[in-house]
Amino acid sequence: MARNNQSPEFEIEVGGEPYLWRLHRQPQWSSDTAKWRGMALAVRHKEGQREAVVEFPPGPQRRFGAPQLQPSHIARELVARAITSAVSAGWEPLSRGKTVAIEVDETGG
Repeated sequence: MARNNQSPEFEIEVGGEPYLWRLHRQPQWSSDTAKWRGMALAVRHKEGQREAVVEFPPGPQRRFGAPQLQPSHIARELVARAITSAVSAGWEPLSRGKTVAIEVDETGG
């Protein structure tokens, strides 16, 4: 049986609209840029197809052997602010097109 590496999706309502989100990327070292990258969330409207990848700045580096970030540890308020920021930045969740990458601050704003 094939293993699905994609994180599970969670439902959240923002501004009266239903969205789905998942943990797209763990905080990690990037050899491309030679620096730490923060976590990234993939979000989409429940009835839409166009995704936005919301990228957070790197926080403090995890200690060696520390458990990985779990989606259940991410505050729903942080996800809601990140979705609101993505829409404010011009993401149109019900439109068609490529995935949009949006950078936010550590509070999701």
